[in-house]
Amino acid sequence: MIILLSIFLIAVCCVIIWRASDGFEAASEYLGRNLTDGVRGATINAIGSSMPELFTTLFFLFVLKDKDGFAGGIGTTAGSAIFNGMIIPAVVILVVVMRGLTRHVEVSKKVLLRDGISLLIAELVLIVLLGGTTLDWWHGLVLMGVYALYSIYLLRSMKGSSDEATEKDEDDDDDDYDDEDDDKESGSFFKNLITLNLEPLIVKGEINARSAWSLLILAMLVIGSACLLLVKSCEWLGDSLNIPIYFIAVILASAATSVPDTILSMKDAQKGNYDDAVSNALGSNIFDVCFALGFPLFLFTMIYGPITMSPETVVNVSELRILLFILTLVAFIIYIAKRKMGTMSAFLLLLIYGVFTLFILGKSVDSSATNEISSWLNSINAFINNLRFWN
Repeated sequence: MIILLSIFLIAVCCVIIWRASDGFEAASEYLGRNLTDGVRGATINAIGSSMPELFTTLFFLFVLKDKDGFAGGIGTTAGSAIFNGMIIPAVVILVVVMRGLTRHVEVSKKVLLRDGISLLIAELVLIVLLGGTTLDWWHGLVLMGVYALYSIYLLRSMKGSSDEATEKDEDDDDDDYDDEDDDKESGSFFKNLITLNLEPLIVKGEINARSAWSLLILAMLVIGSACLLLVKSCEWLGDSLNIPIYFIAVILASAATSVPDTILSMKDAQKGNYDDAVSNALGSNIFDVCFALGFPLFLFTMIYGPITMSPETVVNVSELRILLFILTLVAFIIYIAKRKMGTMSAFLLLLIYGVFTLFILGKSVDSSATNEISSWLNSINAFINNLRFWN
């Protein structure tokens, strides 16, 4: 009974996050209307849609601190990063192809190289930085610093765009907002509240900066509440199945928190904004790896002191960090191998995520096949341990 209830609640959390993500999209599109293509997806959209990972990691640490809460947090952020890197580009490609919008998705090589290389660097920092059994505040501070450098680089790179292109984007955006206002059905207050149609609850008439920020904050509160329920549901499910919460977080929590990223990317792709659609996924991963993990780690250790992980958690977390880097590298090669990505690329990405899911499930039941892969990943981690001179 508890198992079915936990799975049901996880599904409910997924729906709540999905509905609230519409408010995220409306607010983030307005607030990022002056950013160039690719930059908006990697910053405003990525940060907004990655709030579930941030909230979930915070709750894992502060609610389950006595049950290896950090393992659940990194399971969510790393699992979400793998989901974003594989599932979102695949879904984007399949949606636009199946709707007849295009036969191939072409993303700017500049955007792919910029965000892809930045993500790989962030994941290398994560691998090298988080070694040993103890984590402290400076680990989180370094991760947040990496994201700050990435954000500064993005904003500076945006200055290279011409004023003419910017004005055109603003005009196009204004037209989009006018169309959305005309098409938006406000409905009754009660109906909007029950269905979590947040935009009509806040925005009266045309959207402006004040209403956009209010909408963004309301959506954050709704998603934050759903993430707290998600963490408790994962805890109940793990206890009922006698499975470490880490494995539940890597698969279920990460997928549930990635709903806003998926929806934003799909809508960007349907509008033809393929740069934003893909950069949102990659930018979200950088935010997840650096800030959504770094800030909760920094805050928790500043309040409660260093985190000491169990040997089992150390092994699982080490394997996941290395696997995250390997799969990101494979996905990056798929992105840049061809000028355009089609259904073959989409199915290949889906296959890779399927194999990753089978590996995590195999690990949870101590499968012999997955143990061999684990031994290989641990040998890589042992080599990296020799490079950590500060341990």
